[in-house]
Amino acid sequence: MHTRKRGKSGSTRPYRSKAPDWVEIKKDELEKLIVSLAKKGTPPSEIGIILRDQYGVPLSRYVTGERIVQTLERHGIKPEIPEDLMNLIKKAVNLKKHLDENKGDMVSKRGLQLTEAKIRRLAKYYIREKRLPADWKYDLKKAKLLVK
Repeated sequence: MHTRKRGKSGSTRPYRSKAPDWVEIKKDELEKLIVSLAKKGTPPSEIGIILRDQYGVPLSRYVTGERIVQTLERHGIKPEIPEDLMNLIKKAVNLKKHLDENKGDMVSKRGLQLTEAKIRRLAKYYIREKRLPADWKYDLKKAKLLVK
């Protein structure tokens, strides 16, 4: 977004509405597996990778009819802060820690500003979609406590 790097090219998934014939796992088994992985502390994106690599499930949505986060919501295990926002917050905390040790690093200072701008934009979206409380604000001091 902030630089002239990565374009729009890339592979696109073929359109599907149901699981391929070679997927053998049933809906109930998959939901139990998703819930058990989430209870161990695995984030939703890693759950998808584990399902793909170890269990041969290309997308859980083909089998269950819903996304992994929706399955977790239904079982009451939804993460408090969405995963992409949490990853940006971790990145900002690490950048701030680096800046405290290296005060003259202006490139990292700019990186922190850009990361915090992304956090604010994403938070605004999640507040609008009611996935975060309306009074949620990003603060670096609170973020440090969230990450630890």
